[in-house]
Amino acid sequence: MSSLDLTADAYKNPTPTKARIIIVGAGIGGMIFAALMERAGIEYQVFERAREVKPLGSALSIGSNVMPLFEQLGILDEILENAKPFGFSTGYNENREKTRTLDYSPSEKIGGFLPHIISRPTLVDIISKLVPTDKILFSKKILSCKQDDEGVMISCSDGSTYRADILVGADGAYSGVRQNLYKQLQTERRLPRGDSALLPFNSTCLVGQTRPLDPEVFTHLKDDHTWFETIIGENKPYAWITFTTKFNTICWMVLEQLDSESSKESDTFRNTEWGPEAAEAMCKQVKDFPVPRNNMTIGDLIEHTPKEYISKVMLEEKLFETWHSGRTVLIGD
Repeated sequence: MSSLDLTADAYKNPTPTKARIIIVGAGIGGMIFAALMERAGIEYQVFERAREVKPLGSALSIGSNVMPLFEQLGILDEILENAKPFGFSTGYNENREKTRTLDYSPSEKIGGFLPHIISRPTLVDIISKLVPTDKILFSKKILSCKQDDEGVMISCSDGSTYRADILVGADGAYSGVRQNLYKQLQTERRLPRGDSALLPFNSTCLVGQTRPLDPEVFTHLKDDHTWFETIIGENKPYAWITFTTKFNTICWMVLEQLDSESSKESDTFRNTEWGPEAAEAMCKQVKDFPVPRNNMTIGDLIEHTPKEYISKVMLEEKLFETWHSGRTVLIGD
């Protein structure tokens, strides 16, 4: 039995495999995986059903556990330059009175970094630069996936087919790769019963990011840490959150918890695409919700937010058991 090379040089200069990899989905998970393959010199191709990557959304919290990954990709310094740390978050009631503080400072002792807030569009832009544009094929909706001992094959809605050795499904909650894999496993009676159940959701999320604001008016933007502030609605199924960013913007989100009836009603509008079209009605519903600073409301933040930066999505909740089989593996961001 040959021994593994665990030297530091082996990690910096890996021996490329001859395996060819298909990555389905150009979201954060798929693009980070593609960047790792690019750095390792492994042949791959990314397939994305949309015509282009739309870097929408609000803010992302980056934990200390992923900082080594960004260091490995050579983008840690750029991430830190574009993010703000936070050591605590603050909760309020609807009268803007402070009710609680959560301490995140132990993460720095454990993992070497505080959590950081970065806008999702900024993170997407940083990661996208790691993957050559010719490695991404757009408008490629996957209709079927097949695998055997020899390799994998995908068929697209435009009639094209592609073959490789490994298939990575990073194509979201309603993954076509997952559906095809589960269909195969179900035929073979190897799929756990829970994995075949419908994908439930019980909340919707409205998100946005303001244009840069004046720090002389919004003085908390001057602080060198993120203000991560939450209000839990009183006698209403809502919670809303604001985050300050490195570039004097405020990222915000409103979460609506759905009961069984409203979940059924919202199912008509279920959509996994981030975009402004589905958001307008919810903006009107939540515009009067107070936020902690400047005696403002969510409606005021909406007024400061470009329309194309506002989107609404359904939030699915399910714990899958099956994440790989044969030459196919599923990942997510």
